[in-house]
Order: sequence, then structure tokens, then C-alpha cells
Amino acid sequence: AATARVERMPHGERARMLAGRRVALLFYESSTRTRTSFELAAKSLGATTTLVSDKSSSIEKGESLKDTGLTLRALGAECIILRHPASGAPFLLARMTGLPVLNAGDGMHAHPSQALLDLRTILTRLYGAERAVTVTAESLRGVTVVITGDILHSRVARSNAMLLPKLGAKVVLCGPEELLPEDALGLGSGVEIARDFDAALRQAVAHGPGVAMMLRIQKERLAGMELDLGDYIARYQLNGERMAACAPGALVMHPGPMIRGLEIAGDVADGPQSAVEDQVRNGLAVRTALLVRALGAGGFESVTV
Repeated sequence: AATARVERMPHGERARMLAGRRVALLFYESSTRTRTSFELAAKSLGATTTLVSDKSSSIEKGESLKDTGLTLRALGAECIILRHPASGAPFLLARMTGLPVLNAGDGMHAHPSQALLDLRTILTRLYGAERAVTVTAESLRGVTVVITGDILHSRVARSNAMLLPKLGAKVVLCGPEELLPEDALGLGSGVEIARDFDAALRQAVAHGPGVAMMLRIQKERLAGMELDLGDYIARYQLNGERMAACAPGALVMHPGPMIRGLEIAGDVADGPQSAVEDQVRNGLAVRTALLVRALGAGGFESVTV
């Protein structure tokens, strides 16, 4: 509802919501979609932004997260958007600085705004925009979401596995054992593991709307792990032939960055069932609402996410 409210505001009114406020983007890892959408969201609300990366700041010289955060606060930052390789870093930074901190991805732990934009994408594509305005515990009843790929290292998978079942969805995590150990996520209710991708896709569309969410193989996190990419492509790539045979009506999603020809074929990524660009657009809308809420503007409660 908050996202829809902000999105429907006249441009001039929205541009005044955070006029004069200062937002710092603190990124210790590379990012395109998340960083750019948060930055554009802040600017669309009238805020001033500054980007601090580990490659172009005192972080490169060994400065601690605490000292970087305190420096940003002393310079007038009122909110920090943080991406960090260590799980739990946003909570630590919020405690040290007393500022609202938005988690743009912390280690292999969580990516909350990605899960929220994925939820909005699923609701709008399957049921229309109005269904996304009021979300309840029944909003995704009957929907099966198959998340396939490098589950072990995926904060996106973790956040979606935490959120979607709370709204009635069934989440099936799929992949080889190397990338999906039996105890990968500490599975809760509404989440299960599958090894057979074809069977999982068939199951997803058997009794209702199905979603195929593909994940990138995170080569930068696979040190010491042997993975036969040819075998992986044969068993787990989402391509046109597999879609036609197993899940012809499934919605296709990918959080990016997308490696075409590995986890997903180009014709599927660009096909009519692909919601990849919708995810990016919804990311801007969701992160706009999160900034408004975090800074206590427009009647929203101030929170740290």
C-alpha cells in the first residue's frame, strides 16, 4: 500500500517529500540494479545522495565500518543504504550510528528489498496492480514459486523463502546438492527442496499459478567447489524447450545479474512470460517507499529495514 501511495503521487509532490534530506549509499560490493534504483528513488523524492564505495574511499585503506558510518553521520547523512559482504552488517551499522539503515544486501544473509519487489512483481503479473495494494496472509495462496540455482550463496533466495510462505505461497528450492545442501536455509513451513528441475516445474503449474525464479551461479563465491557447468546447464537451465515441456504458463523471474546461456536462455529471458524488467521497475517503486518510510516522511513510521 505504501508503494502504491507514493507511486501515485504527482511528480511535484513526490519531489518535495525528502527535499533537503541527505542519503548516503555505502556499497562494499558491486551493484547495478539495487544501487541505481535506490539512488534514483532518493533523487525522485528530492533528497541529496552521495555514493561511497570500497574502491574509492578510505575503506580501501582499512577504515572500519563503524568509522565510515560515523563519518557519514558527521557529514550530515540522515539515512544509509548499505551493501556489505558480512551478514548482519546493516544491524551493526544502525546500532553504531543511530541512523536508519536500509539493507541493500548483506553477505549471504538477506536482501529484503529484493524480496519485496519480487512479491510486488508476482502479484501484479498474476493478478493485476490492485492485488498488490493490500497484502494479506492469503495473497499468494495457491501459488508455487520454484527458485533454482545457487541457493547456498543467495541472499535473494533466503529473503524470498522467508517472505513468500507468510503470504500463502509454496516455495520450492531447486538445485544440485553442491549449491543446495539439505540444511541450506534452515527450512521453515511452506519451503521444500527438489533436485529434479523438470519435476519441480511441472509441480509448480499443476494446480495453480507457477513462478520460475532463476538465480545466477555466483562464481566469486565458489572457491574450492567443483561444479560441472555443462551438467548444470543440462539439468537446470531454463530454456524454451524445458518451458514448453514442463511449465508453459509459468512466470519467469530473475533478480540479476543474469548470465544468458548459463542459468537461463536468452529467448526465455526476453520472452512474453519474462518479468525481469518488471522486477527492475518495481524495485524503483519499492525502494522509493522504503526511503520515505525510513526517513519518516509523508506520515510513514520511521524504521530500519
